[in-house]
Parts: sequence; structure tokens; C-alpha cells
Amino acid sequence: MAEETRTHRDLAEVVRGARYVLFDFDGPICRLFARWPADAIARQQQQWLAARGWEGAGSDDPHLMLMHVAAQPGTDDLVRDLERHLTHQEVRAAASAWPTPYADALIRTWYAVGARLAVTTNNSAEAARCYLRGRGLDDCFEPHVYGRTAEALDRIKPDPYLLKCALDAMEAAPADALMIGDAPTDLAAARAVGVPFLGYARNVRKDDALKEAGAPYVVSSLEPVLSVLREQR
Repeated sequence: MAEETRTHRDLAEVVRGARYVLFDFDGPICRLFARWPADAIARQQQQWLAARGWEGAGSDDPHLMLMHVAAQPGTDDLVRDLERHLTHQEVRAAASAWPTPYADALIRTWYAVGARLAVTTNNSAEAARCYLRGRGLDDCFEPHVYGRTAEALDRIKPDPYLLKCALDAMEAAPADALMIGDAPTDLAAARAVGVPFLGYARNVRKDDALKEAGAPYVVSSLEPVLSVLREQR
């Protein structure tokens, strides 16, 4: 009971100071590839690249494959087309993504009490907007949805660029914001700009990765975050 009380108190302190909330997309808001697995998309990318004479980019992670190709010299046009192909697949996946439990209610509650919200994602902003429109959540975020582009692949998380874009656009001080993410790259980006961080881990693997990276607060469900917010407001 004492540990639960301490955890609740710590969580309340983190939530209380958040006037601006930056959400990662795939994880804290939804499971983007729940019905359209990422490894299936990666296989399509491999076939797409092979048809264009490109070999050696094998991976079951479509984002890592894109970054691998982008790191090779003389691939600008290919990377642009591959990123467009990945965006198309992400938008397709967004139509059948699984909502993260309590995420919709948390977003609507935070928005209703006056917090300003943004999405900062390594997925395409188009996919995030597609999902948010489908859930009736787009008004809670627009115009602050920031995602991957072919022109700036070197500026996705852990680079803090997307977070800086959100903070600058909302004229937010980092100390007044909160980043909710499910990966060490989210934590690294938040640290780089001085934004407090709350980790969301839907399984043990993600929990271990976040804690090993030094995340001070990690929750396995958004329900206690919603409860704290409702208590405070």
C-alpha cells in the first residue's frame, strides 16, 4: 500500500505540472500495426526495393529499413519514394489500429480542462491525422501533429526536432510540458529539450527498455493517469 501511495503521489506531481502534453502516437495513443503487422509491411518494402534493384536492406522493422536506405549515398530519390510507400502503408494501418485503453478519455479530459496537446511521432503525420479523425480526436490536437518526412529523416526521435517544433508552435516552456512515450528514443528526445517524461509500457519488454534507459516514471496503463487528472480537476 505504501508503494502504491508513493507511486500515485509521484504520478500526481508529474500530471499536475503539465499544461502542454506531447504524445507519441504508436503506443500511447494506439497500436498502429495491431491488425496490419509491421513485419508484413517490412516484407512489402523488401519486395518493393528488390523490384528496383536494391538488395541488402532486410529488416522486420519498416522504419529501420527506411533509415538504412537513407544512410546510403546517392539514394535521395529512392528514399523519397520509399518514405511515400511507408506513409501509404501507415495510413492504411491507421484505419484498423487498436485504440490504447483509456487513451481517448485521457486525451478528451486533458483537452477539456485546458491543456494544449500535440503529437510528436516518428510515423507520418498523415497516418496520425487519419487515426485521430477516425476517433473524433483531431480537434484536440490540430494543428499540432508533427511526424516523419522524407526531407528530414535525420531529425526524428531521438533527435528533439519534432518536440521543439511542437513547443515552439505552442509557445510552451519545456518545464510546463510533459512527453508521453513508449520508447527510449522518446525519453532521449524529451531529455534533450528538458521536457518531463512519462513512460507508457504495454508489456514487460517495453517496461524494461524504458527503465533501463532511465525513465523516472513508467505506467503499464493510462488509467491511473486519467484518474489523477480527474481528481485534480
